[in-house]
This record gives sequence, structure tokens and C-alpha cells, in this order.
Amino acid sequence: MSLATPDKIRTFQRKLYVKAKAEPAFRFYLLYDKIYRADILLYAWRLAKANNGAPGVDGVTFAMIEAAGVGNWLSGLAEDLGAKRYKPQPVRKVLLPKPDGGMRPLGIPTIWDRVVQTAAKLVLEPIFEADLSPRSYGYRPKRSALDAIRVIHSSLSKGYTQVVDADLSKYFETIPHGPLMRSVAKRVADRHVLALIKAWLKVPVEDCSEKGKRVLTGGRRSSCGTPQGGVISPLLANLYMNRFLKHWTRTGQTFQLRARIVVYADDFVILSRGKADEALRWSQDVLTRMGLTLNMSKTSIKDARTEPFDFLGYSFGPHRRWKDGQVYMGASPSKKSVARLRGRVREVLRPSARPWPEIRNELNAVLRGWSAYFSHGARYKAHTAIDNHVVQNVRGFLTRRHKVHTRGTRRFSYEAIFGEFGVLSLRQSWQPYHQKIGVKSVGKPDAGNPPVRFDERGGETGPR
Repeated sequence: MSLATPDKIRTFQRKLYVKAKAEPAFRFYLLYDKIYRADILLYAWRLAKANNGAPGVDGVTFAMIEAAGVGNWLSGLAEDLGAKRYKPQPVRKVLLPKPDGGMRPLGIPTIWDRVVQTAAKLVLEPIFEADLSPRSYGYRPKRSALDAIRVIHSSLSKGYTQVVDADLSKYFETIPHGPLMRSVAKRVADRHVLALIKAWLKVPVEDCSEKGKRVLTGGRRSSCGTPQGGVISPLLANLYMNRFLKHWTRTGQTFQLRARIVVYADDFVILSRGKADEALRWSQDVLTRMGLTLNMSKTSIKDARTEPFDFLGYSFGPHRRWKDGQVYMGASPSKKSVARLRGRVREVLRPSARPWPEIRNELNAVLRGWSAYFSHGARYKAHTAIDNHVVQNVRGFLTRRHKVHTRGTRRFSYEAIFGEFGVLSLRQSWQPYHQKIGVKSVGKPDAGNPPVRFDERGGETGPR
């Protein structure tokens, strides 16, 4: 199934974007009926199904909907929206472990609500996109973490080496509803759309007590927060963070602080020429007035000329050329990102009864996706470490499976593992050697085995 945006929807989105870009003060009306337009709802369903998420509080899965008939399900959804009967159901709360420790709350709406939120996003995103700052890179069409990484690396190389590495404390959970809705209303005049967004912000969250009982929190009394996991949440989060970036531009901080700012969702860095302290104070003041808080335990000021800092899974700062030992301002996969990949490799290669081709394909998908995300900067050292780790773990897996009583270094050599056993090697600089021994490159995915996608911190998020 192709997920390319249908031409009719793309044309509609383009008209909204052009109108919003040409008239910054224009407020859009009569948008609500577009959300339940048949083609938009169908495309929203396809997008939601492609993500293949878990069911919400109602327990309804995609398979159950397909068994009952997607057409009738979408017709019922459109009828409820058209008659103004639609009401979002509670969001199911789960806690996911963070790579650096702790737990991250994630809200899982029902599929019913996910499809409506996706449809609303298709309509609203072109309007808000016209206003978003070019300094923001997270969760935006035609922008990615790699774009932000390239800008940071380029800025460091140009002398913006005094760095404020900032982290917002519980950003998604603390966005104040009032100012957020005013930001939405600056562009949207349709009261039904505004009511829809407000309903999503006020929807209760279902949690479990220590005794395992169902507990509802939030709801109408809540005054802040947009649950992570909701399809519409990243768009609203970007819209509110844009207030911070607009104030940066309006007050001329690029020149006053001799700095550049790069934002990705709730993380940002300010790269300056000697005014990092002033930049941090300015940020704290503005964010406090916005009702937000910097997490000072994760916020720091560093001189990138002498000490590295990590952002979006990369490590920036002084690097040393392996050929001549010369120090330069570089970017490379962070130690944490490499460690997480090593853990993922071990997980894939745990003893199991699955056939080797299936295990190999899963391993290759993980390696290919990681290599695609970490495709900028110096990679040789990380690729070498990962290849060595892969060889050791594949060798251990195969010696156990084939009951080889030696270490297996001859039977399962580098050449054999990256050759006849079909494991991908990340050391692309060895391409002539690969071709000589028949090693597959990382460039072309195996049929039916797409690369795994990695998020802005180098963590695995699923297949492309």
C-alpha cells in the first residue's frame, strides 16, 4: 500500500500553505468539514494503520476494524463528526523506559481518535507550517534530525563554539492550554475545530493504581499538557515552542547574543560566540514567562573547542584524525548511541529456534536503519566497534546453534559472517574489500525487509 499523499489532498494542502504564507494575519474558517471528507479520512486511516500502534482503552485493534469492514467504520466516523456527536475517549497511559534512565509517559488514544487526529493534522499542518520558524526541525514535513545535526556541525565549524545544551522539563506535560489555544486561534477561526482541539487537550488519561484499579486523571479540570503519543501533540508542541522562537527573532537575539539556535521538539541548543551565559539567562526568563521550565540537571554550558556535548544521538566537539592526530571540530555517533545499538544486536541474537535467515534479516534491518540515521560526520570508529561487536555476537550465536566446541574463529570468520552468512558491515570505507569477499553493502534493503527507523536520539522506533 502506497502512503504517498494523494494528489487531491496534496493540492488542497498546498493551497492552505500558500494562503497562510501569503497572508500571515489571515484566520481560516470552514475547516471542520474538511476533516471528515471521505478521502482525507481514508488517507488518515492508512497513515494510522501504517504505524501499527497498540489499541487504546477500548481494546479495538486494526485487525478487528478490518474484519468488520473499514468502509463502514469510516462512514460511521464521518457521520459522528458531521453530526457533532464525536467525543474523544480516554487516553491509555503507559510508561516507557528512557535510554538515560527513568520512565517516559506515553498516551495511547483509541484508533478511532487516532484517525480523527490524523485527519485534523492533514488539514491544520500546512497552515501552521507556514508560520513555524526555520530554526525548528522536529516532527515537521521535509525536515529531520539530520538537518539539525548538519546545521549544528556547520555552526561549530564557523566559530559558534560556546554552547548552551538545554532540556525542557516535562515539556509536553506542562504546555499551558490557554496560551496554546490562543496560538491556535490566531490562525483558526472555525469554532468546531477549536472545540475539537480543546477536547483532545482535556481528555482524561486512564492509569492504573497500585492495586490495579482503573484510575482517570486530568479531564476538564486540567489546565496544561498535551499527552505524548497523540498524533496531534507534536504539531501543537511545535506551535507553542514557536512562540519562543518568534521572540528570539523579534528581539534580535541572533545579533545581540552572536548566536544561532537549533530546536528539536523539547530539546534545543544555542551556539554562540562567547555569550552562552547571557543566552542561558535570556532563555530561562522567556521560558518562565511561557509557563515552561528548564531542566537544569540536564542543561549545561560547554566550550565545544575543548569538551564534547551530545545532541540528537550525536557527539559534537573536538575529534582527532586517526591518520595524523590533528584535532578538528567534528560530529560522530555518541557513545550512548553505540551502546544502545550493541544492546539491540545482543537482543536480536538471543538464542531462539527461529531460522537464521529471519534472524539475519532482522539484524540487517537494525544495522541499516542505524547507519542511515548516523550518516553524518566521522563514522569509522563507531562502525569498526559495531562490526567487531556484531562479529563476536554472530559468532557466538552460530557456534551455539551448530554446537561447535571451539571459539569458531575459523568456521565463522569475518569473511564468512560478512560474506556467506549475509550480515551487513557498516564499514563502508572497506567497499573494495567487501566486493572482493562478497560482502553486502548497507545501501540496498533486502526485499520485504525495510530498514528500522531511529528517532532523534538514535533510539529504535520501528520499520520505515
